[in-house]
Amino acid sequence: MDISLIAGWVVGAVLIVYGIGMDKLGNFLDVPSIIIVGGGTIAAIMASYPFDQLAMIPRHIMIMLSRDKYDAGKVIASLVDMAGLARKKGLLVLEEQADQIKEPFLKQSVLLIVDAMDAEKIRDLLESEVAAVSDRHDLAVSIYEKGTNVAPAFGMIGTLVGLVNMLKSMNIEDGGGSLGKDMSVALITTFYGCILAHLVFGPMAKKLRIRNDEEILYKQVIIEGVLAIQAGDNPKFLEEKLWSYMARSEKGKTSKKGKKSSVKEPPAAEGNSNNAV
Repeated sequence: MDISLIAGWVVGAVLIVYGIGMDKLGNFLDVPSIIIVGGGTIAAIMASYPFDQLAMIPRHIMIMLSRDKYDAGKVIASLVDMAGLARKKGLLVLEEQADQIKEPFLKQSVLLIVDAMDAEKIRDLLESEVAAVSDRHDLAVSIYEKGTNVAPAFGMIGTLVGLVNMLKSMNIEDGGGSLGKDMSVALITTFYGCILAHLVFGPMAKKLRIRNDEEILYKQVIIEGVLAIQAGDNPKFLEEKLWSYMARSEKGKTSKKGKKSSVKEPPAAEGNSNNAV
C-alpha cells in the first residue's frame, strides 16, 4: 500500500495547524464557509460528470493508495524468456506460454504474434488499445483537476458573499468596530478553497496521472517486446533494447531492478524461420 498521499495530507494539515497556532485555530473554523466551498465544489463536479463516472471515485482512491502493480522488470524478464524459446522452438511454442499468462494485455499481445499477424497491424491494434486506456484515465484524472480549478473559485464566491453581508450590516454609527471580524470571516472561504485545491484535489490528480504513466509505459514495453520477438531478435539484445526504451521514456530515472534474467541465449533451431507459425 502506498500511503504517500495520506502522509502528505497529514503532514500538510499538521504544518498548517502549527502555522496558525492552536490558540488561534478557532478563528479559522467557520461552518457556512465550509459549506459554500466544499458543497459548491462537490456540486460543480457532480454537474460536470455523469453518475457512472462519479461512481468510480472509490476505485480511483484505491488506485491512488495501491503500489505500482506494473512491474516492468518482471515483464522484461518474461519477454526475454519467451524470445529465447521462440528462437529455439519457433513462435508456436509461445501459445502454451500464453495459456499461463494472467495479465490480459501481455497474453493478448503474445497470442497476436503466434497468429502470425502483420507486425504493423499488431502495433496498430495494441497501440489503439493503449490509447483507449489513456483516454479513459484522462477522464478520471479530469474529475480531480476539475476540483482543483473550481475550489478556489468557490472560495472567492464565499469571500464575495461575506463581503456583501459585511457591507449590508455595517453601521457607521458604531464606528466600524466589527469590521475586522467580519472581514476575517469573509476571507476564510478563500483559505478553504486554496487548501482544498492544492492539498486535496491537486495531489489526487497527480497520483492518478503517475499511475497512468506507469501502466502506459508497461504496455508500451510489451508492444516493443512482442514485436521484437516476432522479428526474431536476439534475447540479450532484446533485453538491452527494452531497458534502453525504459530509460528513454523515463528520462534515465528508471532503475534496472529485476533486470537480470536466467535465460541464456539459445541457438536458433536449424532451418527454423522466425516468422513460422
